[in-house]
Amino acid sequence: VSGRGVGMDVVRTNIDQIGGTIDIKSVAGEGSSVTIKIPLTLAIVSALIVEAAGDRFAIPQLSVVELVRARANSEHRIERIKDTAVLRLRNKLLPLIHLKKLLKIDDGAASDPENGFIVVTQVGSQTFGIVVDGVFHTEEIVVKPMSTKLRHIDMFSGNTILGDGAVIMIIDPNGIAKALGAAGSSAHDMGDDNAAHHIGSGEQTTSLLVFRAGSSQPKAVPLGLVTRLEELPADKIEFSNGRYMVQYREQLMPLVAMEGVTIASQGAQPILVFADDGRSMGLVVDEIIDIVEERLNIEVGGSASGILGSAVIKGQATEVIDVGHFLPMAFADWFTRKEMKPSMHSQSVLLVDDSAFFRNMLAPVLKAAGYRVRTAPTAQEGLAALRAQTFDVVLTDIEMPDMNGFEFAETIRSDSNLGAMPIIGLSALVSPAAIERGRQAGFHDYVAK
Repeated sequence: VSGRGVGMDVVRTNIDQIGGTIDIKSVAGEGSSVTIKIPLTLAIVSALIVEAAGDRFAIPQLSVVELVRARANSEHRIERIKDTAVLRLRNKLLPLIHLKKLLKIDDGAASDPENGFIVVTQVGSQTFGIVVDGVFHTEEIVVKPMSTKLRHIDMFSGNTILGDGAVIMIIDPNGIAKALGAAGSSAHDMGDDNAAHHIGSGEQTTSLLVFRAGSSQPKAVPLGLVTRLEELPADKIEFSNGRYMVQYREQLMPLVAMEGVTIASQGAQPILVFADDGRSMGLVVDEIIDIVEERLNIEVGGSASGILGSAVIKGQATEVIDVGHFLPMAFADWFTRKEMKPSMHSQSVLLVDDSAFFRNMLAPVLKAAGYRVRTAPTAQEGLAALRAQTFDVVLTDIEMPDMNGFEFAETIRSDSNLGAMPIIGLSALVSPAAIERGRQAGFHDYVAK
């Protein structure tokens, strides 16, 4: 009902008129969440534009996990099991379906059984690959409703008009999953022995980006740190103020090259983009290899600057890079880096920070220094972890929503079982007043990010 401006009753009336729904969930003392659902006919979605049998189609990007180029001689290859095409991808077998065959637009032409572009798609718990002839780009599209004469076709969820005026159909991944049938669920259970082993032994796996830079030996970085993977045209890279830069998303982004890497003068240059709090840095590499799920176990400490150490990833000795070494090369004041001395014994650390960027950056540094690390995104989850498990020290951010670091420390100090727990505060701002506030809250030490 109206209080100021238009009332929420007007909003609900208009949503009802277009066939949408609105749901309000309210909890006294906590707040309210409003869920508004509008028909797909009015939605703007990000879609991947692909080609099959000479025609273009759009696949909603929400369902797309990754793109794979399968070749006969690569490790990502198409195999056949009981006359069903499957893709062997990181020890998993994914069922494949050719888009042009499914839509019956292949004119009976034989398709290359070993090569192709594969759109790895996930619908619920079902993962499968859609084989297409080509991949163009991603585009924000306005979804137009299907004609009544075509609504019985499960494969399509609507259509759209591209910028060049072409009308194309939007593929419905749910319809393809339905057409694929039980093959998807049976293949979903095949392979993946490594993942089962990790889960069974209680070991946590980490998504890692594997690449080459400066040498033939592979290098890796936690994928959670990487904001985007880019291939920038070499002619877009500029040299200014004694350093390489590129105009990236209406900002100047400094480029940092790893040792031994030469910035390309022609063609395309692969770059890993790291971004946090409005700043971006591009790390120049030679080649992006793969994304893998592995247990991050740094077995040999790093002796070179910028390298945390070496770990076995995909059966190869791989250098795990320290992103914290390269960030100040782009912006000297990105953060004040503190070196941690390796512990004589493997002690456990609970790292509490609402920023996924800092959690992903600090956890490998602590692991490389010899600590066992568990992370928590909120103070509440940190308290739950403390009550379920014993830790040697708590490392907590100060600026967190709901419960800040000071309140978190005071809560720990008030618990008779946790009162003696050493607590170290982490903050981007270090002032005498903040340090005194930390001392009152019960911090053992206060460290600048």
